[in-house]
Amino acid sequence: MRMLRFVGLLMMFAAPCWAGVFPYKYEVQTLDNGLKTILIPMPGSGLVSYYSVVRTGSRDEVEAGHTGFAHFFEHMMFRGTEKYPSEVRERIMTGMGANTNAYTTDDYTCYYVNIATEDLPRVVELEGDRFQNLSYQEPAFQTESGAVYGEYRKNRTQPFSVLFEALQDKAFDVHTYKHTTMGFEKDIAAMPQMYDYSKSFFARFYRPENVVLMVSGDFDSKAVMALIRQNYGGWKPGYQAPAVQAEPEQKGERTLDVSYDGRTLPLVTVAWKCPAFDAGSREAAAGALLGDLMFGETSATYRELVLEKRLVQRVFPDFSLSRDPSLWTVSALVAGEPNIDQVRAAIDQAVTRIQEHPPAAKDLDDLKRRTRYAFLMSMDTPDHVAGGLARYIAMTGGIESVDALFAAIEQVTPEDIQAVARKFLIRDRRTVAVLKGVQS
Repeated sequence: MRMLRFVGLLMMFAAPCWAGVFPYKYEVQTLDNGLKTILIPMPGSGLVSYYSVVRTGSRDEVEAGHTGFAHFFEHMMFRGTEKYPSEVRERIMTGMGANTNAYTTDDYTCYYVNIATEDLPRVVELEGDRFQNLSYQEPAFQTESGAVYGEYRKNRTQPFSVLFEALQDKAFDVHTYKHTTMGFEKDIAAMPQMYDYSKSFFARFYRPENVVLMVSGDFDSKAVMALIRQNYGGWKPGYQAPAVQAEPEQKGERTLDVSYDGRTLPLVTVAWKCPAFDAGSREAAAGALLGDLMFGETSATYRELVLEKRLVQRVFPDFSLSRDPSLWTVSALVAGEPNIDQVRAAIDQAVTRIQEHPPAAKDLDDLKRRTRYAFLMSMDTPDHVAGGLARYIAMTGGIESVDALFAAIEQVTPEDIQAVARKFLIRDRRTVAVLKGVQS
């Protein structure tokens, strides 16, 4: 998969910002066409990361029968333009030694190029061209959509992909988180016949108001903005926000058994409906810490399941938040089928324990310090800075949410953790999935 970024004409504002946990000064400039650029100078490395965050992911695929197009365009954006066909663009990027790629998630699609500073002007030209002038004919569209279906089938060889596809379909009734980023299989298989729809999808979502450019590294901000105005100034606005349907409240536990056509250790996943990302919310901040407290490597449950009883090989807590209410999950790769019930019971016990007894203040303070330290240590290269910020920008449109979230984390008390566990980690809000392998 792959990634990139852009901007527009006359600036409406340009505000230097620097506060909170984020360690670098940065500048935000928004053009008349709505394209926002975030400039993060990191002098001295001779390197630049150029990210384009399209605030469209699989959540935006609201039309029945048309899932998978956000991910499809991650591929299609490398098909080139009339000015720079794909083979020409590839030759230029290879000649620069650029690292360029992209990826798609539920909430956004991200394109990036990592280059030497001296190559930045050419990259801005290439990226500005393809985001405005992507060009492909129906035969190329059908070839690429066939490749996407091949990728889907390849993912079906991975037990986790099989499990989470079934889990999301079971956990959601109407919200577009019901399907994975890849989309429903029947829609992907039918995609080669949807050439005209693909053109309308690109026209709606690949617009300047729906994209945030992020440039981090060794560069001159004024020179970069001049390049962006020159190469993105003619990009016409016209973003059409989709009507994403809100998920109704879940009112009962859901369970499912998933069969994997092959050999694998069993997988157990428990998923609870959780709130949307809200950077300033202590509830959201408490949720961000909850998974590690219950199932992280220093937790009693991890020690019991992995180190002492060896009932599981790995435990995967994921208590991250999304643009809309989504799922908090804990998954366990179980050492054998006879252990499944014990593992499920241990997960239940971890939930009951934190609901009845808030975590020790010292454990919570230690986790806060580790969380802050890990974030700061990840901000060591231009690529790590831009890559680490992409999801925040996709969810909120700016970096400000980072400092807001860490400020909220600092205010979280043991009682806040307990309250969030009592509110969200309940049976009526959860879906339990168990995957077992079968002999093919």
